[in-house]
Parts: sequence; structure tokens; C-alpha cells
Amino acid sequence: MSGLVIKNTGSWYTVRTDDGHDIESKIKGNFRLRDIRSTNPIAIGDRVDIDINQEGTAFITEIHDRKNYIIRRASNLSKQSHIIAANLDQAMLIVTVNYPVTTTIFIDRFLVTAEAYRVPVKLVFNKIDRFMGADKEVTDHLIELYSGIGYPCFKLCAKNGEGMEAIKQELKDKTTLLSGHSGVGKSTIINKLIPGMNLKTGTISEYHNKGMHTTTFSEMIPLPDGGYLIDTPGIKGFGTIEMEDAEISHYFPEIFNYAEDCKFANCTHRHEPGCAVLKALNGQLITLSRYKSYLSILKDRGENKYREEY
Repeated sequence: MSGLVIKNTGSWYTVRTDDGHDIESKIKGNFRLRDIRSTNPIAIGDRVDIDINQEGTAFITEIHDRKNYIIRRASNLSKQSHIIAANLDQAMLIVTVNYPVTTTIFIDRFLVTAEAYRVPVKLVFNKIDRFMGADKEVTDHLIELYSGIGYPCFKLCAKNGEGMEAIKQELKDKTTLLSGHSGVGKSTIINKLIPGMNLKTGTISEYHNKGMHTTTFSEMIPLPDGGYLIDTPGIKGFGTIEMEDAEISHYFPEIFNYAEDCKFANCTHRHEPGCAVLKALNGQLITLSRYKSYLSILKDRGENKYREEY
């Protein structure tokens, strides 16, 4: 029997079968014997085969091929990966320039991973009602930056619903991963989109200006107008994994475009003569924040680690 993994609460997975039944399932033991370096060999959004037992629960016996997925390094200094979600039509990264801060390095790491695994991303700048002065300027600058690269951007105030209709249209009939730091408003957004959900919403630490986890497990939630939202716990850091150094520039669209004119085919865009990327950077055709993100990922590859604050 086949089905869709719609929830993960640790060692148990909820599988919605093709005939509409939800079956609590565990991974069959031989999954542990395979060469899978992920902390979760099965992810939300996976299509799987299951064998139902006499108790009404099941073993997951097979994973169907994935069309794509979002993956990150599991933890600081870890060589393992963590698959956040699979078989996505798109991802929406919820961003707040303050309360809490979302850094451009975090945004870029998410975008690079999505590019690598062919997941389209849209950026949603939430809490716009709180941003005045410098915060508003930063928001407008980031929207201009990422829109110019080709990433659709949206302004939202989930608290009062401003901008929500546009988000609803973008979600219709699609399977969408909703991601971002704890405290950026993911639960508030879901509560607005799906009446009756009543997900717990968190507060921001006044001392650290960081959100507290309110979502503790991953879940695929059907939307009233069609499609699914995949809600996951907030992400503190986003370490890249499964990328070769030479590939990384390919996942920065603007860097990739200029790289075609570099003198050397194996140019790393750091110090080589005749580097078209460095020339574009000096001419402000590539933004310094994006270039720094590129360098930070290259550095991670060398050290085989990532820094949690990203």
C-alpha cells in the first residue's frame, strides 16, 4: 500500500494512504542498514510504501523517488544531513529584518540549497507594521535586491492580515514548505490561512531578539483552497551540504551569469586575474552581501562545518 508522509513526531510518521486513511508508521529496520547519512531517511512529503500490521500501525518499507527536497547540515560540526521536506512545488522563506533579525547570510544559504535541489523560492517579509525608519529602508533594499535576482518578494503583516490575499493566491494548489527562524510569524500565518488551526504562537526574547520554538514537529497541512503547507520547527542555522566548491557559484544566479566571462574555467572568484565576477563586484553589479555569502559557504566547505548564528 502506498501513501504520503504528512507528519513526523520523532520515531513515528503519519502516512496518509491513497484511499484517505491516516496510518501511524515506523521505519522498517533495514533502512538503518543502508548508506543513508541523513538523521531522517524519511521526510515530510515523501511518497512511501507501507505494510500494515494487526495492531493497525505499519512499517514503511520503501521510499519512492523524490523530485526534489530541501536539505541542511544536521548540526554544528556534524557530517550528517537533515532533510526538511521533499517533493515540493515551492518554498516560502519567511523573513523579518528585526524581531527577530534574519541575516542575508541565512537567506542566501537557504536560496543556494533550494537552487541546488530545484525548489523555487518566494521570500515573504513579515511584520511590516513594525518597521519604521532604518528597518523599513533595509526591508525595501532587500526586496529590491532579491527581486532583481529573480526571487519573488512579498510584504506581509500576518497579525492584521495585510498582504495575506496575495500569499493565498501563491499557495493555491501547490505543496509549499514554510520556513524561517523561530519567531518570524509562521504559526500566525498558518492560523490566518486555515481557520480553526489555533497553532500556538511564540514571543521574542527581549534579551537575544530571537524567537522561541513553538512548532515541535513537522506536518503537512491541507489548505482550504487546495494545496498543502508544510510547517516545520524554526531553523536557527542553515549549514549547506552535498555541494562541491566548483558548484557553489552556480547556485548564485547573478554570480553564475558573470562567471561565464571569467578568464579561467576553474575560477573561484576570489583572487584570479581576469575574474569577471570580481569586476562585477567592484562595479556594484553584484552586491557585497551576496558575495560574502558565497565566500562563507566556500569557507564552510573547507572547514566542514557551519556557524549556528547563520
